[in-house]
Amino acid sequence: MKILILSIIVFIIDQLTKFLARHWIGLGDSIRVFGDAFRLTHVQNEGMAFGIMVGNKTIFTAFSIIAAVVILYYLLKVRDQRFIFRFPLALIFGGAIGNIFDRVVFGRVVDFLDVNIPDISISSHKILFVKIPSIELTRWPVFNFADASVTIGMIML
Repeated sequence: MKILILSIIVFIIDQLTKFLARHWIGLGDSIRVFGDAFRLTHVQNEGMAFGIMVGNKTIFTAFSIIAAVVILYYLLKVRDQRFIFRFPLALIFGGAIGNIFDRVVFGRVVDFLDVNIPDISISSHKILFVKIPSIELTRWPVFNFADASVTIGMIML
């Protein structure tokens, strides 16, 4: 199926860029690409996308594999749908497989794309009976090509 070629391309680009980050950038080191706005920073992530930590890594990995299988099944099931509908699913599947591969083979995921965003500061407040905690974000969490592919695919859906 042609749409799976896109998923394979996403997987290959993801693995190639992670390989380069592992071998050319020391763990914890940064290379400035566009000043402080964009850097390549080698970190290892044992959690989810964007450094969100999870409790049991084995259960999380198993859940990720099940979710990827469901997405693959759905991709194959909707093969008669328009490309614009299948494209985001292929991005999500390719990115998911890239990060699952890392978790299974290395026990962690390499992140290296480091983008500076304007500071975000939202004080805590209450909406109806729900207390919303304060948010303080001074730099976007380091991520990788697979994370970006999954995020872009989700936004496109």
